[in-house]
Amino acid sequence: MEGVRVLVYLSVCLSMLTSLCQGQRSTDGQLPPAADEPTLGLTTRELAEALQGFLDEADTRVALSVEKKASVIPRCDIGERCAMKHGPRIGRLCDCLRGTACNTFFLRCY
Repeated sequence: MEGVRVLVYLSVCLSMLTSLCQGQRSTDGQLPPAADEPTLGLTTRELAEALQGFLDEADTRVALSVEKKASVIPRCDIGERCAMKHGPRIGRLCDCLRGTACNTFFLRCY
């Protein structure tokens, strides 16, 4: 019981001390107020325009890669070449029609 009372008094004293010292803090550790001063030789507006240009360029690159991935693989007729060998790997050229499959030895739809 006595320990709880000491703890309450100590917390009240610490809270009053911090509230009194709040107004006494120096402004040395704080950031300066935002102004339209040049940073690295560029103004805020020039930096914003450069960032917007970069984001627009990156957005067009992403859109092109998404369109490329989402494209449909063309269909192959029976007997047409459906794949190509690249060393130990086989790359697909087109997708065989339903009911047929790409023969991995001849690389044609059968």
